Amino acid sequence: MATKVIAIANQKGGVGKTTTAISLSACLAEKRKKVLLIDLDPQGNTTSGFGIDKNNVEYSTYDLLISDLKVDKCLIPTMQKRLKLIPSNVNLSGAEVELLDLENKEFLLKEKLEKPKKNYDYVIIDCPPSLTMLTINALVAADSVIVPIQCEYYALEGLSLLINTIDLVKERLNGKLKIEGVLFTMFDSRTNLSQAVVENVRDNLHQHVYETVIPRNVRLAEAPSYGMPITIYDSRSTGAEAYRKFAKEIIKSK
Repeated sequence: MATKVIAIANQKGGVGKTTTAISLSACLAEKRKKVLLIDLDPQGNTTSGFGIDKNNVEYSTYDLLISDLKVDKCLIPTMQKRLKLIPSNVNLSGAEVELLDLENKEFLLKEKLEKPKKNYDYVIIDCPPSLTMLTINALVAADSVIVPIQCEYYALEGLSLLINTIDLVKERLNGKLKIEGVLFTMFDSRTNLSQAVVENVRDNLHQHVYETVIPRNVRLAEAPSYGMPITIYDSRSTGAEAYRKFAKEIIKSK
């Protein structure tokens, strides 16, 4: 089965993007899939979400993009079997400037992944919360994009900008790119607002919307501060179960 490369993107912060990158990767690995998770966000939250000291890693996504280093050199094993990580830290924010003068700068990540991605069933890329050259690199390297959106009144704000960027990348740089789907996060079943947002988006957004809805869950929110994916931190929590269900949807759609 061919490798699937998925970018998780939304230029709006605080929508559960990194939680989704970590939890989906962990759940896919739990289902015996080989997964490579790439932290492409200079904040490095995906990296610290696995209990890794982001300021003390030997090589990061910065080194992968800027130097001649190969993917294998940058890999870090995680506590989740079958899941490997390429970490990130604040150095990556400098890559934006350094990439400006390079030829084919949009294709750097794609080229680096070309051979090593064959060793994995899934490559998941956690994008920065902005439409920068790093995000463009992720979109050029990806087969598809998952867009997490929070169940709130302004959920769709800025989404058209992201869709427009994805369309431009598809038109000019990566003809096979598609939006895999929109994932609702931080759903609060006690509020009418969450229900209304879900219904509104399902009715008005001309994109695939996943059946799975990720609930607002304390254990899910706590897991990163303990440096563990939810599958290990609290395997029986509603958050873990929701992401397992989501992973099933992703596997089914491959």
